Amino acid sequence: MAKITTRARDGVTIVDVVGGLVTGDGDPGLSDAVRQALDGGATRILLNLGGTDFLNSAGINVLASSHAAVSDRGGKLKLASVQPKVQEVLAIARLGTVFEIHGTEEEAVKSFA
Repeated sequence: MAKITTRARDGVTIVDVVGGLVTGDGDPGLSDAVRQALDGGATRILLNLGGTDFLNSAGINVLASSHAAVSDRGGKLKLASVQPKVQEVLAIARLGTVFEIHGTEEEAVKSFA
């Protein structure tokens, strides 16, 4: 189970994900964090996946549904510091082009400006 924390930086809500993103119906951590950010008025959300080294199909679903939820509210959701294994899974799932992916958190935060 991943540890999810949320913080703000330069007007961007950053959701840090540490551990494997293997969420399912019983572990809605990332979905809840994104939903709370949206409910709080956030429209610029960054998922920092630097501490995430594993992603399963349930985790893919959470990422995709989070992207859709943010887009539906007129916001942008971006990814930063995606580890090679996770990037490979995103490519296999054909989501590599759906998400705007940045090498570092700093680059991603600047890209919202």
